[in-house]
Amino acid sequence: MSAGTLQNKTELKVSQLAENIIGSEIIKLAAEVNEKIKKGEKVFNLTIGDFNPKVFPIPAELKQDIVNAYEDNQTNYPAADGMMELRESVSNLLRLRGNLDYKTDEIVIAGGARPFIYSIYRVLVDEGDTVVFPVPSWNNNHYTYLNNAKEIVIETKAENKFMPTAADLKPHIGVANLIALCSPLNPTGTTFKKQDLEEICDLILAENEKRNAMNVKPVYLMYDQIYWALTLGNTQHYNPVQLRPEMKNYTVLVDGISKSLAATGVRVGWCVGPKKIIDKMKMLLTHIGAWAPRAEQLATASYLSNLTNYDNYLVDIKKKINDRLVGFYNGFQSLKSEGFKVDAIAPEAAIYLTVQFSLHGQKTADGRVLKTTKDVTKYLLDEGHVAFVPFYAFGASEDSSWYRLSVGTCKMEDVEAVISNLRAALSKLTA
Repeated sequence: MSAGTLQNKTELKVSQLAENIIGSEIIKLAAEVNEKIKKGEKVFNLTIGDFNPKVFPIPAELKQDIVNAYEDNQTNYPAADGMMELRESVSNLLRLRGNLDYKTDEIVIAGGARPFIYSIYRVLVDEGDTVVFPVPSWNNNHYTYLNNAKEIVIETKAENKFMPTAADLKPHIGVANLIALCSPLNPTGTTFKKQDLEEICDLILAENEKRNAMNVKPVYLMYDQIYWALTLGNTQHYNPVQLRPEMKNYTVLVDGISKSLAATGVRVGWCVGPKKIIDKMKMLLTHIGAWAPRAEQLATASYLSNLTNYDNYLVDIKKKINDRLVGFYNGFQSLKSEGFKVDAIAPEAAIYLTVQFSLHGQKTADGRVLKTTKDVTKYLLDEGHVAFVPFYAFGASEDSSWYRLSVGTCKMEDVEAVISNLRAALSKLTA
């Protein structure tokens, strides 16, 4: 019997973690969308939390700085904790634009935000520890699983723009080891109110005062603020360390250029926090090898040395994003006023709009009943030729009627076409 035949008859064994790992729901949906596109269908793909570089290019100066770095042969390993030039630039950016004071040894650089989130879990959470996080939110359920931790999921509410409150967290603070928060929030594009974040900080500080007296591990806060520079209109971003300086001992911030500079593929991110935690993260990331490329680090440092260019770029990209988000929001409000069972939450930040399709129980033209959120999602794709990501892909209930709409790959002229497609598809449904 050949080795190939034996392999077909014997199921390969993998680790228990690998056996039970769950793939991304977003990637599954993207595969279905791409299959339709391959067949020649015109689909408006509003699922992607990324940018179309032809619509949202990175800053021209940053691009040239990257080219210059490669022409200067900056292709060997970077420093383990990131190039000093970049850590200095990040420290300066946080001080001048974020009102935060972090020294270079409290900053570590890596290839975007994902390695940081994974390493924060590994460094701060022991097996069996408890992670508390709200849903919808991006990937906290997966990172908790990868760390063999326990999860406590807070199902947030539309009336609070899907942001958690201290009242939501309070029943669980006594058993929490890590609280994972994000603002501006992926997938909703909404943000914390100042008072709500202050109350969460006060809750954590009060709990840690008790734990310090007992000499036990504190509850830490992971605060993902990767979208913080992309606030829209009068929206203001708040940071826990800015609001409560005592939170600096317990907070690890995740940040980078992926979203603010539309540079998702450039892979430069940073994490800031207490020196001991940052040192441990550096050691872990060294073993993983999740460094941002040396040339891109030096280019980012060069670009951030001129904050006038940075500010000008943000003005431009925020206007483009805002025009699209407001266009879609107004379009959904028009559909709602026409009697269709849809809604949207006014955009505040990031590249996302929270939209609702309350279509469960409605019938299609051929008599099928839309019984589940998956049925609704498929109908919108098949009949409306528009793809959205349902909130269950972000850990929310499978029967949730809310969705993420992303404008990162959207042209301005697509807005009217999408609303027109939706109007046509919704018109075919009956109660």
